[in-house]
Amino acid sequence: MGQPNRLSVVQAYRFALDLSPAQERAVLGHAGAARVAYNWGLARVKAVLDQRAAERSYGIGDDQLTPAPGWTLPALRQAWNTAKEDAAPWWRDYSKEAYNTGLDALARGLKNWADSRSGKRSGRPVGFPRFKSRRRSTPAVRFTTGAIRVEPDRKHVVLPRLGRLKLHESARKLARRLQAGTARILSATVRRDGRRWYVSFTCEVQRARRTPARPCATVGVDLGVMHVAVLSTGVLVPNPRHLDAALRKLRRISRALSRKVGPDRRAHRDASKRWCRTRTALGRAHARVANLRRDGLHKLTTRLATGYGTIVVEDLNVAGMLRGRRLARRITDAGFAEIRRQLVYKTDWYGGRLVVADRWCPSSNTCSACGAVRTKLTLSERTFTCTTCGLVLDRDVNAARNLAALAATVAGSGPETLNGRRADRKTPPAGLVAVKRLPGTATADKTGTVPPQGRTSDHAPTAAS
Repeated sequence: MGQPNRLSVVQAYRFALDLSPAQERAVLGHAGAARVAYNWGLARVKAVLDQRAAERSYGIGDDQLTPAPGWTLPALRQAWNTAKEDAAPWWRDYSKEAYNTGLDALARGLKNWADSRSGKRSGRPVGFPRFKSRRRSTPAVRFTTGAIRVEPDRKHVVLPRLGRLKLHESARKLARRLQAGTARILSATVRRDGRRWYVSFTCEVQRARRTPARPCATVGVDLGVMHVAVLSTGVLVPNPRHLDAALRKLRRISRALSRKVGPDRRAHRDASKRWCRTRTALGRAHARVANLRRDGLHKLTTRLATGYGTIVVEDLNVAGMLRGRRLARRITDAGFAEIRRQLVYKTDWYGGRLVVADRWCPSSNTCSACGAVRTKLTLSERTFTCTTCGLVLDRDVNAARNLAALAATVAGSGPETLNGRRADRKTPPAGLVAVKRLPGTATADKTGTVPPQGRTSDHAPTAAS
C-alpha cells in the first residue's frame, strides 16, 4: 500500500441508507444491544468505585479495599463474556460487534475521565460517564470484523448480521478506490441522524501527493460573523446564516411539539404518536441546517487548501466568545472550529501549510501598512483608520493582511505552527515581556540559536521598562 508518491491517510466515506422496516428494526436492535452493554459495564464500574469510596470512609486501608475494576476494553470484554448469560440472555440474537461498540465507548469515556483528573488530558475537565437513555441517545453500531463490502452495483453494502442494505445514493467514490486498490475498509458504522440512517466507512486511503495551484502564495483568513471568512486578497466570503434562515420554521415546530403529549417518567406515560412525529420533523429541520453548513464549509476550505501554499488563521477563543449572549448563536452558526479542523487535514492532503497565529496576536489593532498598533479598537468600528500613516481599510481585510504577513516571520513548516509573536502567554503592559535569545548565547551542548521546527525560540522574562 505504501508508495513514495502517495500519502496514506485515514478517511471516512458517509452514505445515506434506504432501509426496509425489518432492516431498521434489526439495526435498532444492534444499537440497543450496544447500549445495554455500555450501561452494564458502567453500572459494574460505578458500583465498585462507590464501594471503595464507602470503605475508605470507614477507615479501611488501601491494601484492604475491594480490588479496583479494570476498565480497559479487554478487561470489560472479558467481564462481559462471563456475565452475558445473566445480563443479556438474548445476546446470541445480535452480532458481537454490537456489544464491542458499547464497551469500547465506555472504555474511552472512562479513560478520558481518568486522564482529565490526573492532568494527562488537556482542555476542559471531562466528567464521569453517564448512562445512556433509550430515547435520548443516538442509535449507532460499529463493525470492525466480518463481511464488510460494497456491492458491484454500488447501490448496496453488506454488513455482518445485517446482510445486504440498500443505499440511498451511489457509493461510486469509494467503489472506485476499492477496485483500484488505493483504499482498504477498516470499519463501518451505522448511525441515525435525525430520521435518516447513514453508514460511514472508515478507510485507509492512499492519496496522490498534490501541490496547490499557487504553492508560493500566502493567504490570511480572518473569521467573523458578518462574513464567515475575509481573505487577505480582499475576497469577502458571506455568512449564509443557515440557522437564522431556519429559525422561523424551528420555532413553529418547537411550539407544536410543546402542545403534544410527551413522555413522563414519573407518571410512566409514553409519548403520543403525534409527539413522536413532531419531534422527528424537528430533528429533520436541524439536520438540514447542519448539512447546509457542512457543505458550505467544505467548499470554502477545499478552495483555500487547493489554491494557496500557506494559509494563516487565528487561534480563536471560541469558548470565551460564546459567553456573550448577543453573538453566541451567530458564532456557533459560523462554525469557526469546523473551518480550522478541515484546514488541518486538507492542507496535509493537498501539500500546503497551515499556520495558526497566536491567540494574543493583535491582528485587528495593527496597521497592515506601517505596523503601528492601536491601543483600542471597539467592535463597532468596522473601518480601521491608522493615525500614523493615514491608512483607511476595512478592519477584517486589515486583520487578514496582518495574518498573511505573519507567515513569513513564524518558524516551522508543520501542519500547525503556533505562537505567532514568539511568546507563550499574554504579556501585560507593565509585566513580563518575552525576549528572543540573542545569537551567541547558546546553552551547553547547543551550538546554534535556532530551535527545531515547530517550536519557538527560547526566551527569558525581563521586566518591562
